[in-house]
Amino acid sequence: MNSHYTFHRLPILLSFIIGLMLTIMPLPEVIEVFRPSWLTILVIFWAMQLPQLWNVGSAWIIGIILDVSQGTLLGQHALAMCCVAFIIVRFHLIIRVFPILQLTATVFPILVIYQFLLFWVNGVEGVNAPLITYWGPVISSTALWPVIIILLSKLRNKA
Repeated sequence: MNSHYTFHRLPILLSFIIGLMLTIMPLPEVIEVFRPSWLTILVIFWAMQLPQLWNVGSAWIIGIILDVSQGTLLGQHALAMCCVAFIIVRFHLIIRVFPILQLTATVFPILVIYQFLLFWVNGVEGVNAPLITYWGPVISSTALWPVIIILLSKLRNKA
Protein backbone atom coordinates (compact mmCIF):
# COMPACT_ATOMS: atom_id res chain seq x y z
CA MET A 1 0.00 0.00 0.00
CA ASN A 2 1.21 3.48 -0.78
CA SER A 3 2.59 5.25 2.31
CA HIS A 4 1.27 8.62 1.05
CA TYR A 5 -2.23 7.10 0.86
CA THR A 6 -1.94 5.67 4.39
CA PHE A 7 -0.62 8.97 5.79
CA HIS A 8 -3.72 10.85 4.58
CA ARG A 9 -6.12 8.29 6.05
CA LEU A 10 -4.40 8.07 9.43
CA PRO A 11 -5.92 11.26 10.95
CA ILE A 12 -9.36 10.14 9.78
CA LEU A 13 -8.99 6.68 11.30
CA LEU A 14 -7.67 8.16 14.53
CA SER A 15 -10.66 10.50 14.72
CA PHE A 16 -13.03 7.54 14.36
CA ILE A 17 -11.15 5.57 17.04
CA ILE A 18 -11.34 8.55 19.41
CA GLY A 19 -15.03 8.97 18.52
CA LEU A 20 -15.69 5.31 19.32
CA MET A 21 -13.86 5.65 22.63
CA LEU A 22 -15.94 8.72 23.52
CA THR A 23 -19.09 6.80 22.59
CA ILE A 24 -18.21 3.80 24.77
CA MET A 25 -16.85 5.80 27.72
CA PRO A 26 -19.16 5.58 30.74
CA LEU A 27 -20.84 8.78 31.88
CA PRO A 28 -22.93 9.64 34.93
CA GLU A 29 -26.61 8.80 34.47
CA VAL A 30 -27.61 12.45 34.63
CA ILE A 31 -25.68 13.39 31.48
CA GLU A 32 -25.77 10.00 29.73
CA VAL A 33 -28.88 10.98 27.75
CA PHE A 34 -27.04 14.04 26.41
CA ARG A 35 -24.06 12.07 25.08
CA PRO A 36 -23.28 13.46 21.62
CA SER A 37 -23.48 11.17 18.62
CA TRP A 38 -19.71 11.31 18.12
CA LEU A 39 -19.49 8.84 15.26
CA THR A 40 -22.41 10.43 13.43
CA ILE A 41 -20.75 13.84 13.67
CA LEU A 42 -17.53 12.34 12.29
CA VAL A 43 -19.35 10.59 9.44
CA ILE A 44 -21.05 13.88 8.56
CA PHE A 45 -17.78 15.81 8.60
CA TRP A 46 -15.65 13.32 6.67
CA ALA A 47 -18.38 12.53 4.14
CA MET A 48 -18.74 16.25 3.52
CA GLN A 49 -15.00 16.90 3.21
CA LEU A 50 -13.85 13.70 1.47
CA PRO A 51 -16.88 12.03 -0.15
CA GLN A 52 -14.70 9.90 -2.42
CA LEU A 53 -13.09 8.19 0.63
CA TRP A 54 -15.82 8.30 3.30
CA ASN A 55 -19.19 7.56 1.79
CA VAL A 56 -22.16 5.24 2.33
CA GLY A 57 -20.02 2.09 2.47
CA SER A 58 -17.71 3.58 5.07
CA ALA A 59 -20.69 4.77 7.07
CA TRP A 60 -22.12 1.25 7.00
CA ILE A 61 -18.89 -0.17 8.44
CA ILE A 62 -18.82 2.49 11.17
CA GLY A 63 -22.49 1.75 11.93
CA ILE A 64 -21.84 -1.99 12.24
CA ILE A 65 -18.91 -1.31 14.57
CA LEU A 66 -21.20 0.94 16.65
CA ASP A 67 -23.92 -1.74 16.73
CA VAL A 68 -21.45 -4.37 17.92
CA SER A 69 -19.88 -2.08 20.54
CA GLN A 70 -23.26 -1.06 22.01
CA GLY A 71 -24.98 -4.42 21.68
CA THR A 72 -27.94 -3.02 19.72
CA LEU A 73 -29.82 -4.71 16.92
CA LEU A 74 -27.23 -5.47 14.25
CA GLY A 75 -27.67 -3.01 11.41
CA GLN A 76 -29.66 -0.40 13.32
CA HIS A 77 -26.93 2.24 13.45
CA ALA A 78 -25.57 1.05 10.10
CA LEU A 79 -28.89 1.87 8.41
CA ALA A 80 -29.08 5.29 10.05
CA MET A 81 -25.42 6.09 9.25
CA CYS A 82 -25.91 5.08 5.62
CA CYS A 83 -28.88 7.43 5.26
CA VAL A 84 -26.94 10.28 6.84
CA ALA A 85 -23.91 9.63 4.64
CA PHE A 86 -26.09 9.45 1.53
CA ILE A 87 -27.65 12.84 2.27
CA ILE A 88 -24.26 14.41 2.96
CA VAL A 89 -22.51 12.91 -0.08
CA ARG A 90 -25.42 13.85 -2.32
CA PHE A 91 -25.34 17.50 -1.25
CA HIS A 92 -21.71 17.90 -0.15
CA LEU A 93 -20.85 20.51 -2.80
CA ILE A 94 -23.66 22.73 -1.57
CA ILE A 95 -23.29 22.08 2.16
CA ARG A 96 -19.55 22.50 2.51
CA VAL A 97 -19.60 26.17 1.44
CA PHE A 98 -22.19 27.18 4.03
CA PRO A 99 -21.12 29.54 6.81
CA ILE A 100 -20.72 27.76 10.14
CA LEU A 101 -24.09 28.83 11.56
CA GLN A 102 -25.97 27.77 8.45
CA LEU A 103 -24.01 24.51 8.43
CA THR A 104 -25.00 23.94 12.06
CA ALA A 105 -28.63 24.60 11.15
CA THR A 106 -28.27 22.05 8.32
CA VAL A 107 -26.66 19.41 10.53
CA PHE A 108 -29.53 19.60 13.04
CA PRO A 109 -32.19 18.04 10.74
CA ILE A 110 -29.68 15.44 9.56
CA LEU A 111 -29.12 14.42 13.18
CA VAL A 112 -32.91 14.37 13.66
CA ILE A 113 -33.20 11.97 10.70
CA TYR A 114 -30.50 9.77 12.24
CA GLN A 115 -32.28 9.64 15.60
CA PHE A 116 -35.67 9.13 13.95
CA LEU A 117 -34.35 6.07 12.13
CA LEU A 118 -33.04 4.68 15.43
CA PHE A 119 -36.42 5.47 17.03
CA TRP A 120 -38.24 3.72 14.18
CA VAL A 121 -36.08 0.59 14.35
CA ASN A 122 -36.47 0.48 18.14
CA GLY A 123 -40.24 0.82 17.71
CA VAL A 124 -40.35 -2.06 15.26
CA GLU A 125 -38.20 -4.10 17.64
CA GLY A 126 -40.49 -3.25 20.57
CA VAL A 127 -37.97 -1.23 22.59
CA ASN A 128 -39.56 1.56 24.59
CA ALA A 129 -37.32 4.46 25.54
CA PRO A 130 -38.10 7.97 26.73
CA LEU A 131 -37.98 10.68 24.07
CA ILE A 132 -35.10 12.44 25.83
CA THR A 133 -32.84 9.54 24.83
CA TYR A 134 -33.45 10.52 21.20
CA TRP A 135 -33.52 14.33 21.56
CA GLY A 136 -30.60 14.59 23.99
CA PRO A 137 -27.92 13.47 21.49
CA VAL A 138 -29.40 15.72 18.79
CA ILE A 139 -29.21 18.79 21.02
CA SER A 140 -25.71 18.08 22.34
CA SER A 141 -24.32 17.08 18.93
CA THR A 142 -25.71 20.22 17.31
CA ALA A 143 -24.25 22.36 20.09
CA LEU A 144 -20.83 20.72 19.67
CA TRP A 145 -20.84 20.83 15.86
CA PRO A 146 -19.18 24.28 15.47
CA VAL A 147 -16.31 23.27 17.79
CA ILE A 148 -15.87 19.89 16.09
CA ILE A 149 -15.84 21.34 12.58
CA ILE A 150 -13.22 23.93 13.53
CA LEU A 151 -10.95 21.32 15.15
CA LEU A 152 -11.37 18.76 12.38
CA SER A 153 -10.86 21.37 9.66
CA LYS A 154 -7.50 22.23 11.21
CA LEU A 155 -6.66 18.52 11.33
CA ARG A 156 -7.70 18.04 7.70
CA ASN A 157 -5.61 21.00 6.56
CA LYS A 158 -2.50 19.58 8.24
CA ALA A 159 -2.94 16.16 6.61
